[in-house]
Amino acid sequence: MPPAVRLCVALLAASLLLTGCDAPAPQPGGGTGIRLSAVPGAAVDRPTLPAVDPAVPGLVPGLAGEGLTGYLAQQPAWADCDGGTQCAEVLAPLDYAEPQERAVTIALRRKAATGSPKLGTLFVNPGGPGASGRDLVASFETEGLEQYDLLGWDPRGTGGSTPVKCFGDAEADAYNSLDLSPDDESERAALIQAAYEFGKSCWENSGTLLEHISTIETVRDLDLLRQLVGDPELNYLGYSYGTQIGATYAELFPRFTGRLVLDAAVNITDNDDVIQAMGFDLALGNFAAWCADQACRLGDTRQEVLDAITGLFDRLDRSPIRVAERTLTQSLAVTGTAAMLYGGKGAWPTLAAAVFAAGRGDGEALLWGADILNSRDENGHYDSMFYAFPAISCLDTGEDKGVLDADRVWTEDIGKAPIFGRYFGPQYGCALWPVRPARQLQLKGTDARPLLVIGGTGDNATPYQQAVSMAEQLASGVLVTYSGEGHGAYGGKSDCVDRIVVDYLVEGTVPADGVRCS
Repeated sequence: MPPAVRLCVALLAASLLLTGCDAPAPQPGGGTGIRLSAVPGAAVDRPTLPAVDPAVPGLVPGLAGEGLTGYLAQQPAWADCDGGTQCAEVLAPLDYAEPQERAVTIALRRKAATGSPKLGTLFVNPGGPGASGRDLVASFETEGLEQYDLLGWDPRGTGGSTPVKCFGDAEADAYNSLDLSPDDESERAALIQAAYEFGKSCWENSGTLLEHISTIETVRDLDLLRQLVGDPELNYLGYSYGTQIGATYAELFPRFTGRLVLDAAVNITDNDDVIQAMGFDLALGNFAAWCADQACRLGDTRQEVLDAITGLFDRLDRSPIRVAERTLTQSLAVTGTAAMLYGGKGAWPTLAAAVFAAGRGDGEALLWGADILNSRDENGHYDSMFYAFPAISCLDTGEDKGVLDADRVWTEDIGKAPIFGRYFGPQYGCALWPVRPARQLQLKGTDARPLLVIGGTGDNATPYQQAVSMAEQLASGVLVTYSGEGHGAYGGKSDCVDRIVVDYLVEGTVPADGVRCS
């Protein structure tokens, strides 16, 4: 799997991973001193914090001119950067309702077309939310797409594009080292307090930027970029959360929608019957069946392998493993396991070896996996995705009804996904996020050209049913099914998928709806 696709992370320690115990009986205050509502309601527990004005890198005065004229007059100053690519920066309004007030910086990277005739620009996004489009340019599979300039950008709030800032690396490590197993009310109170303090740190370090990093605003940036490169229509390929960007573009700008590929589709419906944890449970079960068949030392049957994994998680809740100067906790082990499921079958031997080693007291491999998914490098530095993921997700979350509702949803999630639904735990992060949710749209893409929607039957992070529902909801959605494991299909996993995508982007050939590939 391409490294950039591996970054299509749909988890983050800000919402993390809890034990196999039942949820404690919820109490509104939780012993935290934080004022929580005893009655669930829309955004009821999101705090209102004092106004702040932090120095945010890349947040600058807006450009003069009526409406967007100043922004549309920009000429990107492309300069050589790594790997034979070019980089540039442009500005976009912080608030599109007041474009002259302040602007955010948008960082770009492109790889020039080498084929002819040139077809324009293919914009790419790896998902997240919060992953770097600039990084994706370096690893993206371009065979057959040489007639396109390839362009990736870091969406606002991420990477080099006026990133969200929160607390520092030491605080992030401490946050991820919390006992995230709410066996009782005191542990639940600690989680609630940690979620509140995390959001508070983001507000204090990022201020009103947090109010202007929604998917809608990112899509408006994308249309600005389309105009700056001179393309009459947007051609685009997005993975995971990048499919939400693409679907939102089709809703807001159907007249300018060209050829859009939406790979590893997320849920854009109002129906939460299929949750992400179900994809991870499915992928772990598929791994367990393979593992037992391969005599992988974790068990002789699928259930024995699953019991070995969950047994390890539960032992780590009581007795974490020292790894040099760090500790492999239950939550980090769950994160590391989840990380390796992104790679599909190619990563299964690594996962089997990592779980076996951890069961014998060596937690290095699972901790390494957790660091990848938590966007922590070998020097202990967290990149912006660690902070951008919850900041964008919580702004885009329209269903938050407070802390008590998060407890209720957790109970439902355990019924839907007995393993990861349990260990992922209650999602307090958005319930206590310090800004109100952004406006939500019903995405149909009426009047857009045919949109290619790809789903994998064994996708761990975006269950296949979400691709089916996206293709059904989008007026011109065309479903392509990849029968296989891992997150994302295009880019070397399947010759069939790759051929369909290239033919669509280059020739405009639309496959039959429901076509299947392996």
